[in-house]
Formats: sequence, C-alpha cells, structure tokens
Amino acid sequence: MVGPMMGPHATIREEWLSRHEEPILDPEQPILDAHHHLWDRPGSRYRCEEFLADLAKGHNVRASIYVQCRTGYRADGPDALRPVGEVETIRRWACDAGATSFPAKIIAQADFMLGAATEPVIDALVEAGDGMVCGIRNTTAHHPDPRLISNPKPAPAGLLKADAFRDGVRAVAKAGLVLDVWAYQTQLDDVFDLVAANPDLTVVVDHLGGPLGAGPYRDNRSEHFAAWQAGVERLAQLPNTRMKIGGFGLMVMGKDYHLSDTPPSSEELAQDWQAYVDVCLNAFGAKRTMFESNFPVDKGMFAYPVLWNAFKRLASPLSADERAALFYGTAAETYGVEFPQIKKIIQGENIYETGF
Repeated sequence: MVGPMMGPHATIREEWLSRHEEPILDPEQPILDAHHHLWDRPGSRYRCEEFLADLAKGHNVRASIYVQCRTGYRADGPDALRPVGEVETIRRWACDAGATSFPAKIIAQADFMLGAATEPVIDALVEAGDGMVCGIRNTTAHHPDPRLISNPKPAPAGLLKADAFRDGVRAVAKAGLVLDVWAYQTQLDDVFDLVAANPDLTVVVDHLGGPLGAGPYRDNRSEHFAAWQAGVERLAQLPNTRMKIGGFGLMVMGKDYHLSDTPPSSEELAQDWQAYVDVCLNAFGAKRTMFESNFPVDKGMFAYPVLWNAFKRLASPLSADERAALFYGTAAETYGVEFPQIKKIIQGENIYETGF
C-alpha cells in the first residue's frame, strides 16, 4: 500500500494504527514527554483532547513539553509579536481541556533574524507564558534537495550562521531560557559553532541531530550514518548540549513505516532504532539525553503506546538511574519542570490520575 501524506508528514490514520496493539510495558515508569506539538489545521486536528486521548492509553506520562509549530499566531499586530499568540493559544487549549501539566512548559518561537530586537519579543513571550515559557526554537532545518523537507515553511540556507540570528540566540541566553535546535546532520557543524559561541546557554538538539535517510540519502546508508555519528559525537564534546531521542517518524529519516499494511511493533521499532540510540547514549550519556514523542508528527508512522514501549525496550539494559534520566530526569532539569507530580488527565467524563 502507499501511505497518504499530509504536507511533509505521513497522514494520521486511526484505523490503520488500530491494526496493531500490544500490552503496556513497565506501566509504572514515570514519563515526561519532552517534545510534542498541538495544532488545528485543515484536515488535521491534534489539540489537547487528542493528545490526552493518546496519553490515556496506558503509559504513566505525567507531564509534557510543547514545542512551537506556528499554532495560533496572532492575526494582527506587529509581525514580530505574532508568535506570542501561540503561547496564548496553547495555554487556553490546555485550560479548556483541564490539562494542567500537558504541557507543563512551552518552547516558543521568536524570529532571531531580528537580532538584538529579539529581546522585547522574548520578554513578551515570557510574560504571556506566566512561568510556562522555558525555551525558544526557530525553524532552521534546511537542505537544498526538495525531497528533504520537514516543515511546511522550510528555513532558508545559512540561517544558523547569520550574524543577526546569532544576536537573537544571545538574547535567549540573556533571558535565561533554553535554546532548542532542529537541524539536519549536514548542519551539525553550524550547530557546533553556534553552541561553542554561547557556553552559558543550554542547547537541546532535537530529533537525534537529524540523521537523513530519504532522497539522496537512501543509498550508501552506512556512509551517511557515519557522518551523522561524527557530528553527534563532536557536539557532545560541548557540555552545554543535550540530545532528544525521537523523531524517527519524520519522513526525512526514511523509515517508511506508513507504507506497510500494518503498523510496526515496538520490537521492530527498537531493533530499527538501536544503533541511533546507542550513538546518542554513548556520546552524551543518559543524564544529557531525553526521550520525546514528536507527536502528532510521528503519529502517521506508529501509535503512542507502541512508541513508548519501544523506548522502554531500548532502555531496559540501563540502570535505574539512567532510565530515570532518559524518561523524565534530564528533561525536567533542562526545562525546569517540577517532576514527578500527581496530576489528573481529564478526557470526556473519564478522569485518569497519575503520580506516586
């Protein structure tokens, strides 16, 4: 079969996902989902209610981090301040759904090409978040090949190296926030230079540092894997970096689970992902890495319960302290989340309690 597409991502098909279900592994393991999105777009709705429905399927997810995706921008006012609407929208959606820890924190967007003028925008984002805005991310993933697009509005070339952009990054450091960066493996040298120039800024590298497996990267995979690994290991030498493990459902990674008649099992996912996870853990260590769902982007490829089962399989050989770091500790410390905590997930008439 040929899996349908919604923009640069595989389309979510609930009927297809329901073709494979499996028991929840280690259901008591506390989890902080370190990276997810919410949106309400033509043909694709994933607001708090949809996220809570996925959370209610069995894993002990106690909090989450929302990451910007151009949701709910202000329709008017100064262009620079329109992203403040995203913070306002996500807080409103969470309140309406009774999702007090989903998200617990927000990674917002500010246009770093404003240079030093990014500072008042960050101030406005922080004020709108009322304690929830913990970091900033821009759209920076870029590759000249049109088959390697992971954002409806791709970034221009050279953004990470632009002087104005770097001035904007310094504004993040000045505000005491975290910088999240989504870049492909071909951009990791630029990420390294950016991080090295800001030693007092914590920088979280999203989605494994963007290993590529689509388009021209489908061939000679071992060569491309080695190049990605070298970039990851070089970044890990900088102590102010952190790594998110996830994003395997991104089309640019070339996994293509959506092309099968049935969704993948957690055993299959764990086997496919083992080499990538090993590189990240060996380079960064568990206390500088964190698991992320990247939902709903990755939901077109596999179900939420299966994803976390795969992560649990991958983490099973590790010590209890290492598993705690991967599933919640690193993210909680990095983003300033009080965790673990007792919270209620409200979905319709049902109330799900999580906590010790």
